[in-house]
Amino acid sequence: MASSSVSSRGSGSWTAQQNKAFERALAVYDRDTPDRWHNVARAVDGKTAEEVKRHYELLVEDVKHIESGRVPFPNYRTTGANGHSKTGEEKMYIYSSL
Repeated sequence: MASSSVSSRGSGSWTAQQNKAFERALAVYDRDTPDRWHNVARAVDGKTAEEVKRHYELLVEDVKHIESGRVPFPNYRTTGANGHSKTGEEKMYIYSSL
């Protein structure tokens, strides 16, 4: 979600490779790392410290929306093991009762 949010909000598009490098860099450079965003930017080809910091802020914002329930559960139809279809609402119930 973050990558599409970033591109739709005008902060530039991110490739799958850049997103993967970004994720790996965040795992290495935690919030206590001096010059964190410069280090993350060095790990992500073609992005500046400001761009990776903004990408992170948008990711945090997206996660907050998801966790607060503001992002609706997709209404995909899938077939269960017994051959019956399940709606997104049914899957949400199953997921929330785990």
